[in-house]
Amino acid sequence: MKHQEGYFKGIRDLRIYYQSWLPENEPKAVLLIVHGLAEHSGRYMNLVNHFVPLGYALYGIDHIGHGKSDGPRVYVERFEDFTDTLKTFSHMIRDWQLKKPIFLVGHSMGGLISSIYLLDHQDELSGAVLSGPSVKVPDNISSATILAGKLFSTLMPKLGLLALEADGVSRDPEVVQAYLNDPLVYTGKTTARLAAELLKAIKRAAADASKIILPILIAQGGEDRLVDPDGAQMLYDTVGSVDKTLKIYDGLYHEIFNEPEHHKVLGDVEAWLESQLSTFQA
Repeated sequence: MKHQEGYFKGIRDLRIYYQSWLPENEPKAVLLIVHGLAEHSGRYMNLVNHFVPLGYALYGIDHIGHGKSDGPRVYVERFEDFTDTLKTFSHMIRDWQLKKPIFLVGHSMGGLISSIYLLDHQDELSGAVLSGPSVKVPDNISSATILAGKLFSTLMPKLGLLALEADGVSRDPEVVQAYLNDPLVYTGKTTARLAAELLKAIKRAAADASKIILPILIAQGGEDRLVDPDGAQMLYDTVGSVDKTLKIYDGLYHEIFNEPEHHKVLGDVEAWLESQLSTFQA
């Protein structure tokens, strides 16, 4: 396995960190990791260790305001800061891996970013895997909180509103402890501007998901406490893809790639990807 890393210039000249994990031989396909809120691309080693030996090349960026990338923590001026940066990196990958199938692998907020990206750029991709996509406003967030978020987004955009519950990440206590100890994981509160931009994106995803028509696998932990599991079902019911699959894993928490049963989950993702690649070779 070959690990590479570097930076490229993103919007407003911000430095964006990226890394890749490449097989020794020519890769058969590319997986583009789109990570979740407050974390970073280095937390997907279970994916890396599973798929690189199978001949896949994996690439990831740290979003603006996340990990090793520039920008105020968990803050964006607008949601398109995420998708525009992803477009730049996706085009870089296309130049590096000419004519290789590229699949998005978006987790949580990364699933929302991926969903919006698909609405605008799905013709550039071969398919998508969305894990615990954050495409529905949780029921425990009140309308008053939503209204306050919109107000503060304008008046005090960098004000912290809500923090993620670390114990909801995984049922594996070692994963939770590693999450809490990771200096690149942000454990403070999400900014008002980002919260408001996420809400806008969630509304767009719900309204326009029927326009997504490429092959898609949606995977969801049945006991997810960080995003509403009903969002996965909603997205599956709404997307216009003929080739679409929904996997609900009973009892699993939010990060299904980091749960004790992750080998089962990754095996299912592998089977789905291999079935997609077989159609290209046919």
